[in-house]
Amino acid sequence: MASTGLSDRDVTIHHNWDKTQEHRLAALRAPGMGRLIHRSGADEFNPMPLSKRVFDVALVLVLLVPLSLVMFTVALILLVVQGRPIFYSAQRMSAPTRSFTQLKFRTMLLQDGDFGATGAHKHWRITPIGHFLRRTRIDELPQLFNILKGDMSFVGPRPPLREYVERFPAIYTQVLKSRPGVTGLATLIYHRHEDKILARCTSAEATEAAYYRRCLPAKLKIDLIYQRHRNVRMDIWILWHTIKIVISRRDERPRRRRKMSSRRSAG
Repeated sequence: MASTGLSDRDVTIHHNWDKTQEHRLAALRAPGMGRLIHRSGADEFNPMPLSKRVFDVALVLVLLVPLSLVMFTVALILLVVQGRPIFYSAQRMSAPTRSFTQLKFRTMLLQDGDFGATGAHKHWRITPIGHFLRRTRIDELPQLFNILKGDMSFVGPRPPLREYVERFPAIYTQVLKSRPGVTGLATLIYHRHEDKILARCTSAEATEAAYYRRCLPAKLKIDLIYQRHRNVRMDIWILWHTIKIVISRRDERPRRRRKMSSRRSAG
């Protein structure tokens, strides 16, 4: 596999975030994060290089041929088992001042006033088929239409809620120079660790606090690293490793695991 331009230090940014304290959130406005934003190259990158858009459209058209049957089958099963609506649609931001409707297959029971990240307090709402769709990432297949429309890309930062963009406008101005993606560097590195953190939150308040204090700072830093290094070769690398993780259901941190095994062997 060709090099993506990432160093071991960049890829292992997910180090023990369990020890993150509340001041981490405030640090997003601190000089350290400011230097990271500056290094991201505010004027260096075209928000959507033509090569990236051509790659996205070509891949969508190729994938829609076999996956349209999969999506039709899933939609029919959901209609019979769960009823309407089949899709979960949510407003997300594709740019600091522009929103779009993100599509997914619905995996949870309906509830009025639903908002925010999914913590343990929402797990009871995930349907049996919803667990399977989430685990296999099939629930995200409708986002192929978001990509075709131009709201999303295959690879990029995950599309944020408006409230996060409004709270950290300077950082998201940099992060959203890359069109939001179905997967991304932060997803590849941090997704399962985020799930483990939020799985311990038993209320909406605890989930929001954990997401703001621990998950969001880590993900934004990784998104800014992606912004500095992004190119088509790196996007292909991220896509390939995302597919491997989904198929094998392995942890996203093989390097760290190998290091731990080496230490045990040495001991």
